[in-house]
Amino acid sequence: MTTAPQLFSQALGNDDKSFLKDVLAAARESPPAQWESWLCGPLPMGYLHPARAAWLAHWGGDAFSRDSGRCHWNAFEASEPDRSAQLQAVLEQARAQALIPGWRNERFSWWERADDSLESPYFLSVERSGFRFLGMLSHAVHINGFTPQGHLWCGRRSPNKATDPGMLDNVTAGGLPTGESVLECALRELEEEAGLTGLSSDALVAAGAIRTSRPEAGGWHDEIIHVFNLEISESCMPKNRDGEVSEFVCLPPARAVRAMAAGAFTRDATAALAQGLSEIL
Repeated sequence: MTTAPQLFSQALGNDDKSFLKDVLAAARESPPAQWESWLCGPLPMGYLHPARAAWLAHWGGDAFSRDSGRCHWNAFEASEPDRSAQLQAVLEQARAQALIPGWRNERFSWWERADDSLESPYFLSVERSGFRFLGMLSHAVHINGFTPQGHLWCGRRSPNKATDPGMLDNVTAGGLPTGESVLECALRELEEEAGLTGLSSDALVAAGAIRTSRPEAGGWHDEIIHVFNLEISESCMPKNRDGEVSEFVCLPPARAVRAMAAGAFTRDATAALAQGLSEIL
């Protein structure tokens, strides 16, 4: 039986498919040459613009130092709660100086290695809006929602969102908060963002993960996106509940991909669709 993602892919022309393949190949950019890394002991934590590295070394307290184009945080031997408290205090200072927009009062976790199981103990947990500010690797869940005919449901981000306001997105997309599994996050976001309740976990088809990284106005964006494909029945109409989506639109395959190529979608939503179709393009 042909699946909804397969119907979507089959309706694309060669140029559309080539565009999505190029998205996959270019998802991870290298940091600008002048940007600096910062470390906790031997662990590379992220990348910073030189001005932000200088800020961190100055405002981070005695535990931070800077030399030879690197910023160092002396907290490797500390416990996870102590590390988290230290870095959270630094981010609170940045918030007080109005350097971090969109403060969420929600925490993300950071693991020592990008390939660590998310079930393993995390290295620290701090305010989610601080991850881009400090160039740290975060995790997110994105869901490609297809109609049975292979069209794509897309959510338009609220104009009040701190990042990418008004842009088109996947039917559901959200960061992975501390203490929640990828599947739990996916089901919760489907309820909150799209009003899709009572879904079985079996309805979500795991489509792998893609890492996206690039410089943004708020800092270094580095994220592993865990992707699912979902067929949404004709009787279901996505309806936002949490105020983060202004409308939902349903687009035929070629129109959706060409809108992505024109920059109407967030870059991560485009990457999530490309990943979701990567085995069938």
